[in-house]
This record gives sequence, C-alpha cells and structure tokens, in this order.
Amino acid sequence: MPYLLIVLPFVAVTLVVVLWSSRRPRFGRRMAASGIAAGALIALTAIFDNLMIAAGLFSYPAGHVSGARIGLAPIEDFSYAVCAAFLVPAVFALLPAERARRRA
Repeated sequence: MPYLLIVLPFVAVTLVVVLWSSRRPRFGRRMAASGIAAGALIALTAIFDNLMIAAGLFSYPAGHVSGARIGLAPIEDFSYAVCAAFLVPAVFALLPAERARRRA
C-alpha cells in the first residue's frame, strides 16, 4: 500500500478538526503558532530521518513512496509532524473551557 494512502486519513481528520475548531477564540493565533511548530517539526524530521535512513536503521521501498524526497526522507514522512502540529492544538481548543483550564 502506498504511504500516501496511509497518510490521507490523518490529513483528512486534521482538516476536519481544525475547521471545526475555527469558531473557537484565537483561531488565527493558534494557526500561526501551529505553523511555527510545524516548521520546527519539519526541520527536526528532515535532520533526524535523514540521519536514521543514512545509518541504515530503516528504508522506504521505492514502490511505496511518491518519489519526492527531502534528502533521503520521502515527503510523506513529514505529514505526520505537520498533522500533529495542527491537530493537537485544535483538539485542545475543542475541549470544554473548564477541562482545558484544569489541564493547562
């Protein structure tokens, strides 16, 4: 199964939850912070995935990736970090205010 098909449900859930949370206060600030976090996660993923692939810890079969790569890491590998950067704050924003204050 191509990795792109594995990634699509994660991207779909992220989009739905982020759009659902768009009516919550400070949506713009949350998206800006998520964008900064995504940038940092992409940089870290690029560094460490390339190191681990170069060290031979794992590899990606050519038939399962799109072919686009950042160094040795296939582009699909970055989607999980980007989804996490946007999904986690969106889920937190959807928590009832009382629960969110207790968790903070």
